[in-house]
Amino acid sequence: MRTLDERLNRQQTRGCTARWSLAVAPEVDLVNDQRLAQTFVELADTLVDEFDLVEFLHVLVDRCVELLDVSAAGLMLADSRCRLQVMASSSENIRLLELFQLQNDDGPCLECYRTGQPVNHPDLARANDRWPRFAPAATEAGFRTVHALPMRLRAEILGAFNLFHTEAHQLDSSVTRIGQALVDVATIGLIQERSLRDHETLIDQLQTALNSRIIVEQAKGILAERRGIHPSDAFALLRNYARYHHQRLTELATAVVNGTTTATELLHPTTT
Repeated sequence: MRTLDERLNRQQTRGCTARWSLAVAPEVDLVNDQRLAQTFVELADTLVDEFDLVEFLHVLVDRCVELLDVSAAGLMLADSRCRLQVMASSSENIRLLELFQLQNDDGPCLECYRTGQPVNHPDLARANDRWPRFAPAATEAGFRTVHALPMRLRAEILGAFNLFHTEAHQLDSSVTRIGQALVDVATIGLIQERSLRDHETLIDQLQTALNSRIIVEQAKGILAERRGIHPSDAFALLRNYARYHHQRLTELATAVVNGTTTATELLHPTTT
């Protein structure tokens, strides 16, 4: 595997923005620097060959929660009609909160996407004037701090990324810079590594991912109902089985929905 420096040089030679590599250097003491470096490589390498975009976005969410001083994270992407759709979340309650934003057209993620700028609030209990529907719902769900980061490269805005904390405080600027750096390299990957030079091609690719996400949600619901488990546990079951068998998450979800793979089979990862 190429070193991180080699990866950064490769991104630069292909015309990609390398500002994230410089921005995170002074703040690596906040996280395990080796794990952070591995994450940047992981986000770059995932897009070299054929990859599962839904799984990739969940990796981004998981790594942000793991590496940053946040309690949860969620990610939205715009579909072909420029409407945001929930694509990944670190927990089921965050997914529901993100859906609440969309249903009520109120919240930091929508504001971030529309403006293309970071949006934050240190105490959601005092944000009712700004987000009259979202702020009370977020507080009731146990979250007090939010920071939304744009997924953008120059004029291209693909979506928005939400970081949540259960305590009321302003997220440290170094944490949000690292978070933005992770989001930036993922956005660069979506646009550059797949050679998506045409906007229409990019929209088609993202629309396919959005459609795949629907299949994953259906499979998650089927497993949760048949096994009597929480939707988050059902999703973990899907991901673990797909990883063990080197199978695309959307392919496995389709098999579950079609009935060619059963809930019982997923409980035994060694099954072929």
